[in-house]
Amino acid sequence: MPATPGRRERKKARTRQSLDDAALRLFLEHGYDHVTVARIAEEADVSVATLFAHVPDGKEALIFDDGTERREGLVAAVRQREPGESVLAGLRRFFASRGPFAAELPPEYERKRALIVATPALRGYARKLWIASEDALTEAIAEADELPTTDMAARALARYVLEIPDLTGTEPDPLAAMNAVFDLLESGWPPRHA
Repeated sequence: MPATPGRRERKKARTRQSLDDAALRLFLEHGYDHVTVARIAEEADVSVATLFAHVPDGKEALIFDDGTERREGLVAAVRQREPGESVLAGLRRFFASRGPFAAELPPEYERKRALIVATPALRGYARKLWIASEDALTEAIAEADELPTTDMAARALARYVLEIPDLTGTEPDPLAAMNAVFDLLESGWPPRHA
């Protein structure tokens, strides 16, 4: 059984949550580009130094987690897929339940998703978090197909898959666009003019 977080860890978690809540509220009310880190710190009743101690990447990081959940989810989608299910089918299922591809999100996430999709800096930060999972996803793909972790095809597939949210997330029908990319990855590029 994991240890209960100590008082210091609980205080850090409350401060981080306060910063996240203040940032999201201000971004939604005033637009991302019109909110400074100083304003977020003031709203959360902390110093700017405290804000940067919690989020060294700056204000973009305030409405995202550190990427751990995303990385673990990607690896689990490969390692814990259904018997007989391909790696790509497992990853497609994972993506279909997230962000701009999810058919239904809790109402509190709908506005956040719309803010991210509409804000280039936030989309860029989200892309950075996806790409940070490349090594872990490459390893999981290579392991699933019994390849060395240095296999270039496994790394290329991981990289292509991790670009899907950025490539398709702003399309009029993100889920259809995502499925089109997965269809291409599953079938390969069909030569149209031989």
